[in-house]
Amino acid sequence: YVLQEWTTEWYGWLTVPLVPFWHFAGASDTGGLFALLWWSKFPDAGPGGKCDKAFYAKWLPVRVKHVAFLMCLWGSVWMLGSWGMGRPLSEGWCFVSMVSTFSRIGWSAAWVFITNFNHSHWWNEFLAADPERTWPMLHATMAFLLGGRHRWNEMLFHDVHHMCPGRIGAMSQRGRFHGWRKVHDACVEILAAGIWKSDDDETVMEQHQRKRSMVMKSRT
Repeated sequence: YVLQEWTTEWYGWLTVPLVPFWHFAGASDTGGLFALLWWSKFPDAGPGGKCDKAFYAKWLPVRVKHVAFLMCLWGSVWMLGSWGMGRPLSEGWCFVSMVSTFSRIGWSAAWVFITNFNHSHWWNEFLAADPERTWPMLHATMAFLLGGRHRWNEMLFHDVHHMCPGRIGAMSQRGRFHGWRKVHDACVEILAAGIWKSDDDETVMEQHQRKRSMVMKSRT
């Protein structure tokens, strides 16, 4: 988010075009840079800065298995691009580079939309203005392009998902089993109650959420 919101001044937009390239380098939830950052920060150190008790018993073996799986996966891509195409084993890097490049392009496009756009202050300000009533065709079109309103709920209530991702899961998946409207209305209730309970002053995002829930509940 730093490249898009490091300042509120107009020149903050000058670094926004760099966001896709940062994702391309691996700084996303599915990227290598993000994995290295996560590994360096998790699990938290124990008392006195000591290593977490579960690190060697649980987390290190899991990471070794994960890296081994990735090596086998990319090794198969290398083999497919060499012997699988009737070429010497030394030429497998060409196919690996092609697969890596286009997968990075695809993930970069996805994460720009899911992360940078969906979490932006601009988008949440837009949602707080009740666009479902003022921009009904936009919502209908986006829901159609994404494959249904149950998937569009992901964009409308992604902040609710982050409140408790392990328990709530994906809004689109819940919408498939319970209907998009029921999930939609439940998210409105959660926003009205407040995602976080704190004695601190409301953040700008919390103000947007409260305003949005009040407007939406006034229509019911």
